[in-house]
Amino acid sequence: MSDHEQQPAPGRGKVLDALARAERKVFTRPAPKSAKAQVKFLLTRAKGSTKAVAERLGVSRRTVERYRAGKLTTPQKRLRATLVEETESEWQPQVRAQAREQAATSDGMMVHVVAYFGFTATGSSDDGRIRHITTAISPTYAQQILQFQEAGATEEALHPVVSQAVTESYFTEWGTRADGLRADVTHVQSIDFEF
Repeated sequence: MSDHEQQPAPGRGKVLDALARAERKVFTRPAPKSAKAQVKFLLTRAKGSTKAVAERLGVSRRTVERYRAGKLTTPQKRLRATLVEETESEWQPQVRAQAREQAATSDGMMVHVVAYFGFTATGSSDDGRIRHITTAISPTYAQQILQFQEAGATEEALHPVVSQAVTESYFTEWGTRADGLRADVTHVQSIDFEF
């Protein structure tokens, strides 16, 4: 498993996980890898508060202190995943913000999705099916998706926006064909974004 291929966090869906992976790809330096370095980084971000880091990681303050001192070095699977996620969510905020701003204002994003697409249109003869689609989505849709993510939207709330973005860019080619077509994305098997 490479640095960018992490298991989805518990409770987070495929679209939200894909957005997090896209952000990790824009890092200009690798995030801390060892538990000690990750804890030290999180403590720096929390202005030294072991209580804040402990609450964030779901462990005791004493456990945080032991990792900082290097007395503990190998976290259990759940804690290891939480350390990676929390560290990467705080790592290089300016680089991530710049990539998000560029996607939302000028470049848009690329999306590769494997999902079931069902269609609604007048006179449509194309039944819904699993499709593999790679397409560029406009900055307008990129901005909506990123704003929803920032606002803490659920996976289900993001699906209609992703559906609209893919319909607009791939199926109707920005309104030049298939007037009135609406594609609904369901049963997402895999999805990736690229800034």
